[in-house]
Amino acid sequence: MDLVAASQGNAYAAFRARFPQDLSRTFIESLDGRRVSYAALEETTARLANLLRSLGVGPGDRVAGLLDKSPEGIMLYLAACRTGAVYLPIHVDLTASEVDYILSDAEPSLLVCRPELAARLQARADVGGRHLLTLDARGRGTLVAAMGEQPAEFATPPGRAEDPNAIVYTSGTTGRPKGAIMTNGLVVWNALALAERWRITADDVLLHANPMAFGLFGTTTPVLAAGGSLRLLPKLQVDDVVAALPGVTMFSGVPTYYARLLKHPGFTQACCAGMRLFVTGSAPMRADLFDAFADRTGHQLLDRYGMTEALIITSMSLDAPRRPDTSGTPLTGCELRVVDEAGDPVPAGHVGMIELRQPFPFAGYWRAPEKTRDAFRPEGWFITGDFGRLDEDGNLSVLGRGVDLIISGGLNVYPKEVETGLNALPGVAESAVIGVPHPDFGEAVVAVVQLEPGADFSPAGAQAALSRDLARYKVPKHVAVVPDMPRNTLGKIQKALLKTQFRDLFAPAVP
Repeated sequence: MDLVAASQGNAYAAFRARFPQDLSRTFIESLDGRRVSYAALEETTARLANLLRSLGVGPGDRVAGLLDKSPEGIMLYLAACRTGAVYLPIHVDLTASEVDYILSDAEPSLLVCRPELAARLQARADVGGRHLLTLDARGRGTLVAAMGEQPAEFATPPGRAEDPNAIVYTSGTTGRPKGAIMTNGLVVWNALALAERWRITADDVLLHANPMAFGLFGTTTPVLAAGGSLRLLPKLQVDDVVAALPGVTMFSGVPTYYARLLKHPGFTQACCAGMRLFVTGSAPMRADLFDAFADRTGHQLLDRYGMTEALIITSMSLDAPRRPDTSGTPLTGCELRVVDEAGDPVPAGHVGMIELRQPFPFAGYWRAPEKTRDAFRPEGWFITGDFGRLDEDGNLSVLGRGVDLIISGGLNVYPKEVETGLNALPGVAESAVIGVPHPDFGEAVVAVVQLEPGADFSPAGAQAALSRDLARYKVPKHVAVVPDMPRNTLGKIQKALLKTQFRDLFAPAVP
């Protein structure tokens, strides 16, 4: 299939062309037993699209969703696609100030939120001249009530691949979050490329446990692009996952999900006998957990690498050997390189900055032309800000964000290299390596570790063990033990918070 040709025009229309012939087949089934067929998807998104149009939402207008996961929430996104509106997913666990910033920056014409948030957000909607409707996890709210009065048919406009499809705000670890503009072409191409790489078919059923705001791209859309089915879990509850696995073929989650599953006695080979694929990503997978997962289930995890601006960039192949230290090769149509500080490609095996070119690049940052300009080289290469290396076969190993690079005494230290050594030590559940100010070295390498319950751990012993395999300048000058790591909603360790916590560790004592 020509992925570029198949990614043209309106995103919903492109996905509609991939629906199964039998529209009575299930698209979504929720934990509470609600079922949405592809025929119902067509009808419901038409009613929602007509509702949007009746509210004056047109092409390019933003539709914000501050929602729990539900079939109706997913169909709201697809209805926005049908009208040519731009969807704005907002995670429900953000603070009030974070939500307010995104709303004031993006200025959506319509906000659909949890019913319990409506009272606080209504005042902002009134000031901004926007509409506000509600939707809960069970599909109840003013959105559904208003939708029922609308016609069940809608003429989807043709649209263009370069039209905006969604604005997804970055995590904002180095300042205010930026709104990355996804185009129709990027969203559809990425979904088709993943469906191709993972060989998703109409017979696949993916167990969806990811958060709503982060579960559209890379989870929902590849299944939709193959005419498959989704089984929704409101959130990750290990008991629910173990109970649901015998009835599905695919599961996608972050490493912390798999760490929790491995602690469940019911997570066995028999439980996973019907599974075809387990996908991991969004954070590094520990080698010992990778091996433990294979021993327990008889399956090997498949890793992928992505980021907000580019969606999924690389993925392991189904038939290629899988290792915990690589995220595979670029998706079909994507070019990837690793460069030095001058922007020149480095040889295989050497570390540098990851850059890429996709058939449909993201359209830049919302209302931030200077940040958009700085994100691209003149030849169109997008500067990811991540460090990594390519092997001889083109497999990418990601070593971390550029902002996490530690320069100690003028020498580069890549945190993942040190974290790999720490995670292999007995008793270490997880580690994070950061750089903090140091009067002599500029930055000092500091390790923060979370231990297994009852672990016998010695910071000095850990330093001694690391010194056997790492150069002296890479060995942490301090090892701190914390009861729990600070994490974001995807389970990633928030290193910025750790840097703040330990920034005065080597500060001179005040007389």
